[in-house]
Amino acid sequence: MNAPDDLPFSPAAERNQGPILAQLQAVLPPQGHALEIASGTGQHALHFAAGLPGWHWQMSDPDPQALSTLQARRARADAALQARLGPPRALDVHQPDWLPPGQGVDLVFCANLLHIAPWSSCAALMQGAARVLRPAGVLITYGPYVVADQPTAPSNLAFDADLKARNPAWGLRALDAVAAEAQAAGLQLQARHALPANNLLLVWGRQPAGPIPT
Repeated sequence: MNAPDDLPFSPAAERNQGPILAQLQAVLPPQGHALEIASGTGQHALHFAAGLPGWHWQMSDPDPQALSTLQARRARADAALQARLGPPRALDVHQPDWLPPGQGVDLVFCANLLHIAPWSSCAALMQGAARVLRPAGVLITYGPYVVADQPTAPSNLAFDADLKARNPAWGLRALDAVAAEAQAAGLQLQARHALPANNLLLVWGRQPAGPIPT
C-alpha cells in the first residue's frame, strides 16, 4: 500500500505511532540521541522526531530499497525536522559496526523486528544495543510477545501462525527468552507498557528499576 505521495506506507505504523510516541514522551528525558533499528518506511522516525523536539533521531535499515524510502521521506520534511534526522544509515543488527568508533546513543529503538527476523536477530539486537548505549541509555522494543502465565490474544495467535506459515524462522517471541538474551548482553527489563492491539513497549537498560509494571 502506498501513501498519496507514492512513498511506501504502513497502515500499522500509522495506527501505532501515536500510542508509541506518548510512551516515549513519558519515558525519555527531554533530549538525547536515538538510533532506530529497521526504520522501514520512516513513518515512525518522522513522527517521533517531530514529537520529541529535543532528540536527534538516526534512521537505519539493512535494505537498500528501504534506505531510498527513508532518504526520500526525510527530504520531504521541513528543514528543522531534517536537521534532527540523520541521513539514513545502512545497518544490519548482525554486523558489529553499528556506529563510528567512539559514538554512542541514549536510545536504541526497535519496533516490530523480532517476530519477522530469525531468532539470532534477538541476540544481535541486544548485544549491539549494549555496545552503543551510553551508561544511562535504554533500548526500547515494541511489538507482540508471548508472556508466561498470561493468555495470548487470539489475534496474536493467528498472527503467529501466519508468520510461521510465511517463514518457519519467524514468529512471536517469548518475553522470557528475549529477557534471557538481554541479560546475556548486560541489559535488564526496566519497564513494560501495554499498548493497543495486544502489543508491548519494553524498556531495557543496564540496571534494574525495581518491580516491573505490567
